[in-house]
Amino acid sequence: MSATRGHPHDREEAAAAAAAAAFRDERAAVLATLIRYVGDFQLAEDAVQDAFAAALTAWPRDGVPERPGAWLTVAARRRAIDRLRRDRSVADRAARLAELVRLDTHDDEPTVSEHSAIADDRLRLIFTCCHPALDLASREALTLRALGGLTTREIARAFLTSEPAMGKRIVRAKRKIADAAIPYRVPADDELPDRLRGVLRVVYLIFNEGYAAAEGERLVRGELCAEAIRLGRLLCELMPDEAEAWGLYALMLLHDSRRAARVDAAGRYVALDEQDRALWDREKIAVGLHALERAVRLRMPGRYQLQAAITALHVQAADPDATDWRQIAGLYGALAELDPSPVVQLNRAAAVAFADGPDDGLDLLAPLLADPKLAGYQPLHATYAELLRRAGETERAADAFAHAIELSSNAVERAELQRRLAALRAT
Repeated sequence: MSATRGHPHDREEAAAAAAAAAFRDERAAVLATLIRYVGDFQLAEDAVQDAFAAALTAWPRDGVPERPGAWLTVAARRRAIDRLRRDRSVADRAARLAELVRLDTHDDEPTVSEHSAIADDRLRLIFTCCHPALDLASREALTLRALGGLTTREIARAFLTSEPAMGKRIVRAKRKIADAAIPYRVPADDELPDRLRGVLRVVYLIFNEGYAAAEGERLVRGELCAEAIRLGRLLCELMPDEAEAWGLYALMLLHDSRRAARVDAAGRYVALDEQDRALWDREKIAVGLHALERAVRLRMPGRYQLQAAITALHVQAADPDATDWRQIAGLYGALAELDPSPVVQLNRAAAVAFADGPDDGLDLLAPLLADPKLAGYQPLHATYAELLRRAGETERAADAFAHAIELSSNAVERAELQRRLAALRAT
């Protein structure tokens, strides 16, 4: 234990701060390791919670341990033993107890040589949370709960649902893992590419919900962006030879670097070409560009790397006029070959409009506008309105802005579209 001197109140504050840091930095690793020991998601989570509660009592008295993660792993293991002794309904109770007691007797504290095993445990946890047998909403919620360390209340608030409803979703996901005997393992090599794509998608969806909230009063939910970036960094640490993991990490960092400039002091939306670039986070940009370079060196191109390359061109431009729209349009063309989704086609049309003029962009929007499945897709109609405005089609642009406003669920985006419509009518 490290010595903690001074007034008891100061010791308590220092211990509480250390416990909070350990919860943020060590919880996923401790939980992942304990799940391997006990084979039960809920039992492991309860025991880890007990261990953190014990830390808040022991650390002010005994001092903060030099290796908080190891201390918490041992404490969680012992709390799991206590819970198993009390709960006779747990399947395979005797076998689990015997293994935990053996570990507690012969291996009190994880050693440095176990680092690779702990890394494997976290990978197992990521792939378990993101198993395709779970619906996508459950994967997102469970990933944030287990690996992000967010409370059920925080997750419910982030996704604009009630805490009881989110709690039921997480419980159902855990029950599904147990009932379906979803294996707690990293997929075999032949399964890994498809499964990794699913993991990356879940992390990116979490980031997107934070970066451009679909509903609510805020445009950005920074806590979700931060958790997604943390998960992306963890994936890079655990799978350093996966180019798309690095590509996604780079993409999220480069997008998030502009967070402070995306709304003004009053909370109003600020378009990219109007943002104060002095507010962009240069450290995040540097780390993001480095991650992108590392991804490219692995010579396994993918959709996240292409998106990161597009975002890199935006953040590297000294001013809006210096943006290389022609190269951006070309990259979107390459991305559309990998991912011909409406979102990519829409972004490509916007880029082509900047590179070659609004009429060319409108030509690319035509098939999207004719697709009845996209009739309620707000970004399509907002982009259509903007390109019509730039093409001088004032009346049609006004109608398109009005339609986009009707489809907007986010208050910040809706206010910006209303401002643009008012400015259009004024001219």
